[in-house]
Amino acid sequence: DLDLSFPLYLFILTYIFSLKMLSSGVCTSTVQLPGKVAVVTGANTGIGKETAKELAQRGARVYLACRDVQKGELVAREIQTMTGNEQVLVRKLDLSDTKSIRAFAQDFLAEEKHLHILINNAGVMMCPYSKTADGFEMHMGVNHLGHFLLTHLLLQKLKESAPSRIVNLSSLAHHLGRIHFHNLQGEKFYNAGLAYCHSKLANILFTKELARRLKGSGVTAYSVHPGTVQSELVRHSSFMRWIWRLFSFFIKTPQQGAQTSLYCALTEGLEILSGKHFSDCHVALVSAQARNETIARRLWDVSCDLLGLPMD
Repeated sequence: DLDLSFPLYLFILTYIFSLKMLSSGVCTSTVQLPGKVAVVTGANTGIGKETAKELAQRGARVYLACRDVQKGELVAREIQTMTGNEQVLVRKLDLSDTKSIRAFAQDFLAEEKHLHILINNAGVMMCPYSKTADGFEMHMGVNHLGHFLLTHLLLQKLKESAPSRIVNLSSLAHHLGRIHFHNLQGEKFYNAGLAYCHSKLANILFTKELARRLKGSGVTAYSVHPGTVQSELVRHSSFMRWIWRLFSFFIKTPQQGAQTSLYCALTEGLEILSGKHFSDCHVALVSAQARNETIARRLWDVSCDLLGLPMD
């Protein structure tokens, strides 16, 4: 039964790598961010919350882009109190609905003159089969297509604000992923664990192709494996929650999990590594599929087609 064996295999794989790097992976950058603007998706909990808190601590104006605005407001007040930075704002963003994504982008562009850091952090994991408002399989729709559209809509602002950076959260689980173009929405066959892996592979391929297209623009892009982190991401799987509790000593806190995102967003001189994948604040190996430029370009075109965006 793959539904049971897969999460165990995924955890063991991730656990081994996380244990190997247990004491490493700290963002040591001292860069301060007064006058800079950042957007963090899924910033009302877990890694996103810790990432937003650190950016606010460094003086940035930070937008918490999240589905649950009420929860986001509580987090914003907490960050304001902890950092003394009042420039922490909450805006509604539901990545499972392209109307919500477009509304967020439209309002943000009307409100802000600049955008220096975009952290595509939000995600879902191991959901029972379901579709987004636009008919996309939930993992591919939220984790890949939602962030693909958001990035597209904010890209001109990022270019105008250059130097600027885009950080896409992926996972070590991408090694088990494949892009099945004939079954992108999971209608022919579906496994919740593998669907997550496919979407995480899509994050890396998107980052790679995005970086290629942005060469010379002053905008750089990076994908990140945050490590095995205690978060709400496993909320759909009771088995994974049990595993997480069993090995809780070896699992990173959200603050530790945020370090590589912060490293890619803040570290000076990282521009030459645009398009690379990072884990524990170092360049990390990716699967053969994740290095395939043909698949990356085809996924870009298919994503544009699904979202009604121009190909170029």
